[in-house]
Amino acid sequence: MEGYAHILEMIREADTVLNNVVHRTPLDKSSTFSKRYGCEVFLKLENLQKTGSFKVRGAYYALWRRSRKGAIKECIAASSGNHAQGVAYASSLLGIKCTIVMPEHTPVAKVFATKGYGANVLLYGRTYDDSYLRALELAKERGAEFVHPFDHPDVIAGQGTIGLEVFRALREVEAVVVPVGGGGLISGIAIALKNLRRGIKVYGVQPKGAPSATLSFKKGRIVRVGNPETIADAIAVKAPGELTLSIMEELIDDMVLVDEDDIVRAMFLLLERAKCVAEPAGALALAALEGGILKLEGRKVALIISGGNVNMSLLSRVVERALLIEGREVKLRGVLPDRPGTLKSVLEILAEAKANILSIEHDRTNLNLKPHQAQVTITLELPSSSYLKELISRLASRGFKFKVTSIN
Repeated sequence: MEGYAHILEMIREADTVLNNVVHRTPLDKSSTFSKRYGCEVFLKLENLQKTGSFKVRGAYYALWRRSRKGAIKECIAASSGNHAQGVAYASSLLGIKCTIVMPEHTPVAKVFATKGYGANVLLYGRTYDDSYLRALELAKERGAEFVHPFDHPDVIAGQGTIGLEVFRALREVEAVVVPVGGGGLISGIAIALKNLRRGIKVYGVQPKGAPSATLSFKKGRIVRVGNPETIADAIAVKAPGELTLSIMEELIDDMVLVDEDDIVRAMFLLLERAKCVAEPAGALALAALEGGILKLEGRKVALIISGGNVNMSLLSRVVERALLIEGREVKLRGVLPDRPGTLKSVLEILAEAKANILSIEHDRTNLNLKPHQAQVTITLELPSSSYLKELISRLASRGFKFKVTSIN
């Protein structure tokens, strides 16, 4: 810990600097999640932060700190989302010209949001790494300040203010669960909390499809992942930083991986039970509890909900898949006699079972069918998954054999 004393001092300074700049976001206790997981669950709602994520903390403090050394004519960053918006917003407050390099495939909504905070946007390259290298080149050519998304003491210190806020709101906190991409957020939080009370456990969470920091933590060296693939694109980095890995190795208690459906269920639960919109990366901490990867029964646990910038089309797909996973929305497929009144009889049985029909597909053209048959696929919503077995039995008792189709 002694090796990071300078960052601890910077975290304390950042905590003062960020007054009236960022929201001191709530640490909200969830009775629903506390009962569900057998521990006291508190949600640190950085999805309510300015720009929709925690990134503005590190961005503002980094630029403020450097501007004290002399006028900054321009800052440059590379990002496809939250870091871009954080740097753009921070630079606008400090009166600094800002250029953000974003991958060419970046969703238009994120580009417009970044421009909306006053930044110039340059679309370059197919991947974040392409954009990152171009941003470094531009910073060198223009003599501009490059704001790294995670591997810099200034940025780590800004993110570490979240740890101070968690402790001030809940001094009895026993465990904190943090989403991890490159490691800046968890590094800052760990430095802050381990200084306040060494016994506080700090856990990191990554998706199985983007496990670079977890693999690096377990092996004690930088491990690069060639092609991270996950719904949680905000933390899909190929490798953690050298500084962040050294901090994680010393201060983090463990790193765990969650699968994509854990993330989907966590996003859905936050939306339905906590009325909280989280992006996929922002839901990782809850996903670790929902998937049973972290078992923290009996403890006071703070989950960092790191951001809420999710596009609406993705959110709708997440909701649909979560309903399928939970068995509340199902697809039934069966072969029926192709004669008048047959489908009506099936629908009457579904109505009796209080099923809400969402769609019906009626196919007579499948070559595997006999001429007098039709294949029917029905998508329906049930009050709960417990209704499904009874529904299929009721259909079978009336001569209609249906099976649940795959959710994939």
